[in-house]
Amino acid sequence: MHSSNSTAFADDVRLSFVASLYQQRGTLFAGMIAHVVTTTSVFFRIDDPFYLYASLALFLIWLCRNLDMMRFDRLDKAHFKLQDTLHWEKRYVVGSLVAAFTLGTVCAHSLVVAQDPFAEMVTVSVTLATMISVVGRNFGSRLNVDMIILAACLPMMAGFVMAHDPYMILMGLLLLPLFLTTRSMANGVRDFLFNSVTAERKTAILAERFDTALNNMSHGLFMLDGEGRIEVANLKAREFFHIGGEVNLSGRALKAALRLGTRNGLIPREYFADISETLTDLIAGRENRALMRTDANTWLEFSARHRGEKGVVLTFEDVSARIESEKRILQLARFDNLTGLPNRSWFRELVAKKISKARPDQNSALAVIDIDDFKHVNDTMGHISGDKLLSALAARLRSFASKKMLVSRFGGDEFVLFLPDVGDEADLRATMDKVVETLGGTYLIDRHKLYISLSSGVVMAKTATAQIEDMHIQADLALYEAKRRDKDRWCLFEQSMDQEYIRRQRLKTDLRDAIRTNSMSLVYQPMFNPEGTRIVGAEALSRWEHPEFGPVSPAVYIPLAEEMGIISELTHGVVAQAVKVCATWPEEMFVSINLSAHDLGDRTIVSVIADALDRSALAPERLQIEVTESGLMDDIDKAREILAELRGMGMAIAIDDFGTGYSSLSYLNLLPLNKVKIDRSFVSNLTEDSQKLKLLRGVVNLSRELGLEIIVEGVETEDQLTTIRDNNCADIIQGYIFGAPIRESVFAELASRLSRSARRSRQKPALARA
Repeated sequence: MHSSNSTAFADDVRLSFVASLYQQRGTLFAGMIAHVVTTTSVFFRIDDPFYLYASLALFLIWLCRNLDMMRFDRLDKAHFKLQDTLHWEKRYVVGSLVAAFTLGTVCAHSLVVAQDPFAEMVTVSVTLATMISVVGRNFGSRLNVDMIILAACLPMMAGFVMAHDPYMILMGLLLLPLFLTTRSMANGVRDFLFNSVTAERKTAILAERFDTALNNMSHGLFMLDGEGRIEVANLKAREFFHIGGEVNLSGRALKAALRLGTRNGLIPREYFADISETLTDLIAGRENRALMRTDANTWLEFSARHRGEKGVVLTFEDVSARIESEKRILQLARFDNLTGLPNRSWFRELVAKKISKARPDQNSALAVIDIDDFKHVNDTMGHISGDKLLSALAARLRSFASKKMLVSRFGGDEFVLFLPDVGDEADLRATMDKVVETLGGTYLIDRHKLYISLSSGVVMAKTATAQIEDMHIQADLALYEAKRRDKDRWCLFEQSMDQEYIRRQRLKTDLRDAIRTNSMSLVYQPMFNPEGTRIVGAEALSRWEHPEFGPVSPAVYIPLAEEMGIISELTHGVVAQAVKVCATWPEEMFVSINLSAHDLGDRTIVSVIADALDRSALAPERLQIEVTESGLMDDIDKAREILAELRGMGMAIAIDDFGTGYSSLSYLNLLPLNKVKIDRSFVSNLTEDSQKLKLLRGVVNLSRELGLEIIVEGVETEDQLTTIRDNNCADIIQGYIFGAPIRESVFAELASRLSRSARRSRQKPALARA
């Protein structure tokens, strides 16, 4: 053996070889009998006591070796180390060496001393037979082979040489190749067996490792032969298909093996047909990868690797968690998280599928539904309650979801319905009436009863020409019209709405350009003293002359500017122009400008006004700021802060349209005001309705108690003016009774004329006194 092999593996193999020396004691016993019989026979033949002693010695040697072997048997080889193996190898070699040397000595004695042909023949024959047996029994130890050959060979060769016969000497020399060949054969057998055992051990280790790896895979594995029968199946495969370890799968058809799980009720029968069909496709090579379901909650993904005619290897894994995760991701991608309804993108896909399957002459309809004043719910009850209201409405809306209607939430409080098959307009009206009636009404949210109404816009079109994007735009236009008609209704799209939409979009584009290029103009409505003899100031009002549509009402373009978020840019232009013009008026006159809700939410307006006053050198006292209640509701604290800063700079602050809002009185205390502008609603029918006069006088008295100056707007008739004068209800009058809004040049001429007239009137009393 290779003494350099000190690894645990080599030591184990060496131990097995040394152990082989101590086995098969029957051959050792047979050899002892042959040796004893031979030496005893020679003793009786030639009556030489040497052979009797040799016979006894060979028996005792066998006895001692046999006892030593029995002792070896009792040892625990599992804890043997290399030195233990070497120790017992040497003990065996010593016994072999003594036995072989005894046989060699007997041969030498026969050749040199006895010189009896029978003695020579039988002793040499038995010794040579023992030498040959080395190949079959003693090859396990190289040292043992060498010692046996040397111990037997050397005395025998010495006997041939000492016979002094040339032929005997030749025979002695010819024994040397025989002995060397025997040694070579024994070593060859040992090396061959060593390599075989080593290879077998390595194969066993690899097989064990492969088996360990195979059965600890996270994937299941079936290796099939060319006929689809199982060659290898790992533990994970058995677990997946609920096949017990006691079942021998080798040689079974795969489908037959899987039926075991079905028979045990662990694989539902309704899934087995799909499993069988999928496996057939994989084994046949029609598919390389496939998903299959083994029960309601389990998905397996198979991969096939074909080995030609040798069969196929199927690996698979449980992808149930991945499938569920993909479902959740798909749910998030396709459905609204709050209501569970299809979102915008998935709704469009569903509608596209419906349209693709519909008849060309089929009518379809799209409805956009909006909750009236939903912002008020969020502002008063909070967004959580608002979300609960949306969920409750979606639950009612979901009752309409079917093959005949698709429902969706696009965001906010906007819900969209698609009806793929509508009979006619009457059918559509009946359906929408039912939808609006069902969705509207009372909802119980956080123990509060909320009554909500809905507005909806609907469009109907032929499926052959239906385009979801165009239908949505048209439904939005119809919704806008429904809200314009005082909400709580639904409106069917008409072509005129489309024209109005196009006009509205054109106005938006042109309005932005007009504000950017300062193309807007101002007119000024005079404000007079109650006697109408003197102009005290004017309100600057924006006007827009569209190059194609002509004059556009402020009631149209100002809401557009607010919607587009450019109302502050419009205000900045008005401030700059009005302040510049006012600087050219007589010093006793002021100009009044209006600020929007957006202006009062941004401190930029303070610097804009300050810069305009600096550029025109206009005293801040000649600028009056007007604000409306609607402009204060978004952020009253921020608005109060900005107005206080403007008031501190010296400007007058007036609340416009006073008396029309539910909280107007509270603003008198909250805001830094010095003027109140009473709404025209108090003036209309003033002479016919005594109740209105009482209200007007009450508001005037309250305001004067707070030290506020009174402006009354909307005065149009002489009777109204007389009543206001007689009751001392105004400090400043504004209205058509004295003048409509006029251009800058006309106002300047009027202001100049009245100013001169007023000066002359003041001068006459002075001359008379002189």
